Amino acid sequence: MNDADVSKQIQQMVRFIRQEAEEKANEISVSAEEEFNIEKLQLFEAEKKKIKQDYERKLKQVDIRKKIEYSTQLNASRIKVLQAQDDIVNALKDATSKELLRASQDKNGYKKLLKGLIVQSLLRLKEPAVLLRCREADVSVVESVLEEAKREYAEKAKLQAPSVMLDTRVYLPPPQTSAGTHGLSCSGGVVVASLDGKIVCENTLDARLDLVFKQKLPQVRRGLFDQVNA
Repeated sequence: MNDADVSKQIQQMVRFIRQEAEEKANEISVSAEEEFNIEKLQLFEAEKKKIKQDYERKLKQVDIRKKIEYSTQLNASRIKVLQAQDDIVNALKDATSKELLRASQDKNGYKKLLKGLIVQSLLRLKEPAVLLRCREADVSVVESVLEEAKREYAEKAKLQAPSVMLDTRVYLPPPQTSAGTHGLSCSGGVVVASLDGKIVCENTLDARLDLVFKQKLPQVRRGLFDQVNA
């Protein structure tokens, strides 16, 4: 083999090695680009998932805040409605209380009412001796019906008429004036107690109103607010 053949073979080997190197470099470049694209896609998908999760979390927080605000507003509205209903009920009670004042202005009717309240109180206590307290303005009326009330009690209870001591030192509060009083007031009636004070029957018109109002309050509310609450 002469020098020319040797040189030709060397050139062929160089070309082959160069082609191999170029092909290998191209393969490496393609593989690197594929890996880069795959990694880029993975990063993109991970970031997209993160953004989506963050968006869903914030959307959930907004939804929760809206629900809390709605619930707060709803509760506030309910409280306002209940307060308005209480105001109406209390105004009705106040109006009824003012109507009670008229009862004591009807002399004959109030005289009969006082006697009935005294009899009822005596029947509840069934004590041989009691202390009776009334408004100072009612003393004369109470004195005028007391004996009759004791006889009626004795007939109904089948017991001896009790000893009734009319308290002339401490009276029930006076009636409320038309202008309104800031202190205690009493629309009428009596308070009867055992002499030792252990048993007390509060039979004033105001106490009777409070009792009736408590008993009838559900019916009053239904009558006034059924359509509102429907």
